[in-house]
Amino acid sequence: MSARNPFPGMNPFLEGSWPDVHTALIGYIREALSEGLPPDLVARAEEEVSVNRSTSPPAHYRADVAVNAVWPPVLPELNPHAASSETAVAEPDIIELEHPPSRWIEIRDTSGQLITVIEVLSPTNKQGIGRAIYLQKQQDYLAGGINLVEVDLLRIGLPPFFDADLVHLQPATGTRYLIVATRAIRPWQREVYYCPLRQRLPAVRVPLRATDADAVLDIQPLVDRVYRTGRYWQALHGELPGPALPEADAAWVRQQLASSS
Repeated sequence: MSARNPFPGMNPFLEGSWPDVHTALIGYIREALSEGLPPDLVARAEEEVSVNRSTSPPAHYRADVAVNAVWPPVLPELNPHAASSETAVAEPDIIELEHPPSRWIEIRDTSGQLITVIEVLSPTNKQGIGRAIYLQKQQDYLAGGINLVEVDLLRIGLPPFFDADLVHLQPATGTRYLIVATRAIRPWQREVYYCPLRQRLPAVRVPLRATDADAVLDIQPLVDRVYRTGRYWQALHGELPGPALPEADAAWVRQQLASSS
């Protein structure tokens, strides 16, 4: 089989090797994001974040990717240096939640102000007690004035929304993944990028400071790079991991694999 990812978007077989994929993808996101940031911002992988609460002891989190350094009511312009002219940046579906989180937490790290956190979700973030813990961390980030981008490339479990807010998502017509951005100034609003299995993963907006244009994060070449550098093409495509696909999607997956052999 070719070393080229046989799928135009997310490769569902990568879900079965998620610990390794997760580690590699975080590094590639940090590298790609750093190239388009303003010169006075830095991206750090697995940055420890201390959350100082007013009524309880501090909580400590480890962000997958952190950008260190009051938002306008409209989406900022894109940073022209954050993506090549050939990259088409997707526009999100804007949904508003019914219950804005409170804003009473101050977040600082050892190097200064924390601007944005990017989380690549793992199975434990999407089910059981791990999901409840993750949603609390999500709310702590937003209540502390931190922008949040969540990359959900797993079919297992539930999306990164409270149960009551899942109804705001567009109905799925087939297998899909999600990327969700939340700006700290509007924690009740989600910028949702729907990522159908059969389509290229989008280039998405990464919110920074109010004075900055949005950065651009193009996920697709990073997933392709994980597939190639991890040599998953050698022995990956056996039994599909995770939940069973709808028959139409399963047939499409088989067709993609056959055409790449």
